Amino acid sequence: MQPIKTILVIRLSSIGDIILSTPLLRRLRAASPEAGIDYCTKEPFVSLLASNPHLSTIYTTERPPTEAYDLVIDLQHNLRSQAIVRSLRAGQTVHYRKENWKKWLMIQCRINLYPFTRSVVDRYQDALGQFALSDDPQGCELIPSYEEKAFAQPFFENGQKTLALCFGARHFTKRYPPHRFAAIIALLLKERPLQVLLLGGKEDAPQASDIMNALPEACRSMTVNLAGSCSLMQTAALLERSDAVLCNDTGLMHMASAFGKQLFVLFGSSSTAFGFLPYHVPYELFEVEGLRCRPCSHIGRDNCPKGHFRCMNDLSQGLIASKILDYLK
Repeated sequence: MQPIKTILVIRLSSIGDIILSTPLLRRLRAASPEAGIDYCTKEPFVSLLASNPHLSTIYTTERPPTEAYDLVIDLQHNLRSQAIVRSLRAGQTVHYRKENWKKWLMIQCRINLYPFTRSVVDRYQDALGQFALSDDPQGCELIPSYEEKAFAQPFFENGQKTLALCFGARHFTKRYPPHRFAAIIALLLKERPLQVLLLGGKEDAPQASDIMNALPEACRSMTVNLAGSCSLMQTAALLERSDAVLCNDTGLMHMASAFGKQLFVLFGSSSTAFGFLPYHVPYELFEVEGLRCRPCSHIGRDNCPKGHFRCMNDLSQGLIASKILDYLK
């Protein structure tokens, strides 16, 4: 990579995509140890990057960068990020190509042009082309503050194994049904003492309530509902201390991956071909193979187009619980 003094990385959203950009930041730093590396994102996601040791300054869409840069890396590549790029004096600019046409062909025509599953992390790195970076075996990075770690500490003082349950997702077809999550919790607690933490944002609170209401009475005292009561990085600190994580294909999955956690991942309407599997961490994947209607979307839908929702309903609660128990033993 040619000597570069100033670099700007743009990724405006969302949680998972921003976390998946952190290996690129580490590799940029290794390639250009003296360079100033800045980042531009949306305000709600600044905390994900605030403690990142590779960054100099974090900008937002409300407070955009105005400096001149030797290299601008646009990982968002939409109208808003392109407007930011045009407002800057950039020596060179590279764009991440999302290749949405490949996703469209796979969803609409069942034509798979992905010869193998390649992580979005590696696709981000491919975008740099001539500025080739060296790979490393490390995964994503998040660094909770002392205060955030202190927030998490009291939840782990009982000495029990802890399973973090990240049950939410923005779209319905990426969410395993709450009553099925409750059934998994009941199967786990029947076999061994365990603490379960329900983690998610305010938008996930209704699903958390559904899980709690569907639990047998005896299981509720072992299940702590924290959905909507933690900041992003407080949630990260809780995931850092947990022993394992059961999750949908969502941003908190990638958050947990930043701490090298054993993940138990449920894929519904999406496909692993799109590159959003956990990066460089151990995981157990659960998906219903052979469904002709899957994938029906690359981001998720608000309802099942077929009405049966088999991509989630056919996932075995017993199998998922047994895999988690085997790991915790």
